[in-house]
Amino acid sequence: MNRRIALKSIGASLLAPALAKANISTDSKPVMRIAHITDVHLKDKFGAPAKFTRCLHHLQNQSPKVDLILNGGDIVFDMNKEQQSTIDAQWKLYKNVIKNECSLPVKYCLGNHDIWWQEDKKDLAIYGKQSSMAQLQLTKPYYSFTQNGWKFILLDSVHLDIDGTWYIGKLGDEQFTWLKRELEQTDTKTPVLIMSHIPILTATNLIDDDVVNKWTMLGGDMHTDTSKIISLFYKHPNVKLCLSGHIHLREKLVYNNVTYICDGAVSGAWWEGNRRETFPGYGLIDLYADGTFDEKYMIY
Repeated sequence: MNRRIALKSIGASLLAPALAKANISTDSKPVMRIAHITDVHLKDKFGAPAKFTRCLHHLQNQSPKVDLILNGGDIVFDMNKEQQSTIDAQWKLYKNVIKNECSLPVKYCLGNHDIWWQEDKKDLAIYGKQSSMAQLQLTKPYYSFTQNGWKFILLDSVHLDIDGTWYIGKLGDEQFTWLKRELEQTDTKTPVLIMSHIPILTATNLIDDDVVNKWTMLGGDMHTDTSKIISLFYKHPNVKLCLSGHIHLREKLVYNNVTYICDGAVSGAWWEGNRRETFPGYGLIDLYADGTFDEKYMIY
């Protein structure tokens, strides 16, 4: 018994330093600093414009300076089934705040609240994603770019379910083929950051006040093609970090050496306080040339 305890102690002492150094960069300075904002849900109510302005000032006053903002979707409060005048007012408000209060470049992906769906009005010009893509000057709802030695892949994670009345998280065959090709064509030494609105992987859907003896996993809370995506990532170890929002909760988990982070919500509980135990905030992430990163959740 004593020998067994001794062996366990030796094993623990050898393992602890390895774990401690797992995400420590060998580079002294980051190559890039990004701010990940998500779920702004901007509207002219609840003091939201002033609070969003405070958030933008907070992240722009960081030292070292932020180089880029990644906006993870749900940009306006809600487009779905709203009147055109309401939608136009929300986009005008958002663009005015960005123009007047933000000097940093912003990259976007779409959230479910940025998409107009109404099953009996598919003939309207505002139906689907095209209207929001035009507002954001996006030619496609998913795309990639390279900056400071990192590859950024921004996904379109929101799609209609098979019955056409609600959304689920997935890529679809065309986008999955594109993602597979993007990763295959990326140098294996280039670290990859992926952003989606709906989480690819999350444990927060286990937080439920009404659980009796099982949990219900909804297709709108997490990607329904998670297993397929994770299997793809496993073939590409340079995929380092996946950012998401949607759930308005702060979460960080690691699976197969990929870190999955949900960075709460700028709007908290839709501008009415905290969402459970998560304050309104944003992610601040330092990226290093060797694929490591430092990150923290900033309460503004």
